[in-house]
Amino acid sequence: MIVAIEGEIVKKEPTLLHLKTYGITRAVNISLNCSAKIEGKEISLHITQILKEDSDNLYGFLDMQEKLMFDRLIKINGIGPSTALAVCSTFAPDIFAKIVISNDVNSIKMVPGIGPKTAKRVLVELSDFSLDSFEDSKDKAFSEALEALESLGFKKDTVRKILIKCDAKDTPSLIKEALKKLS
Repeated sequence: MIVAIEGEIVKKEPTLLHLKTYGITRAVNISLNCSAKIEGKEISLHITQILKEDSDNLYGFLDMQEKLMFDRLIKINGIGPSTALAVCSTFAPDIFAKIVISNDVNSIKMVPGIGPKTAKRVLVELSDFSLDSFEDSKDKAFSEALEALESLGFKKDTVRKILIKCDAKDTPSLIKEALKKLS
């Protein structure tokens, strides 16, 4: 199984790269968001490989958060790799996390190929969706505020939904803002 690949970009299309590595050129499917971030000729990508009877497809991501989002989406019944890539092209991982947590069906329906029923199914399947996989070092304040509010007796899911809507950047300010919204 291929989990990462690096090499020289031979050809770049909006959602496809031809990547030459050790004399072999592979087609790698990418999202529009990923495509917009690519600069230069050399690249390193996180890969999800999908093997079927008649195909071996690679899906590449510059950002591990986007890969995790893609991997989670393709596990949903009725969401294939093309639709999952369309979601990745439409929303950045942090925006997608906020949409799922706020249960925003209309935003999910904006993705090409997703209708009302599929949008609802995505939200139901991702109801246990956790931002933990999408957190990076800048979200340390978020994690600390979540932990502090949990220790005060608030439910994790409730606190998480409130913290998503907060504008503060540092831990103490996040806690204060969340407490005002929780009361």
